[in-house]
Amino acid sequence: MASTVSFQQTKEQQRAKAAWADVQAVDRKSPDVKRKYRGLVLKLPVMVLTNGLGQTLAFLRSKGKGNTNDPHEIVYSHLQSWLFREIRWADATQPTLIERIFNTTSETYRQATVEALAYLHWLRRFAEAVLPEPEEGEE
Repeated sequence: MASTVSFQQTKEQQRAKAAWADVQAVDRKSPDVKRKYRGLVLKLPVMVLTNGLGQTLAFLRSKGKGNTNDPHEIVYSHLQSWLFREIRWADATQPTLIERIFNTTSETYRQATVEALAYLHWLRRFAEAVLPEPEEGEE
């Protein structure tokens, strides 16, 4: 009996691949951005668990202020890209992740939170492996 090889990636492989690409993109930025991104990514899972995904996204947007070179905005865009891809939104007409989060069902909110935490796990691991440590007192 011939065996067939499956080329379908597991969800964990997909998360890891996307997180690796995101961290590699950050690694091409300035040393300051790299350090701040790493420090932020290390803290985010606890923020999500403590404050909720919506509050955490609001924090990222308030600190990033739309500046595409700010680590807060970069992490927000990484989460948005991943969650837009992975969550089946009942209303996908909302243009930003924070709008979708605030206008969704509690079930979808929970799914997005679980998926965000799983994705942040990979971002943390790769950021620790690749990016420089934050300097004393950096966020």
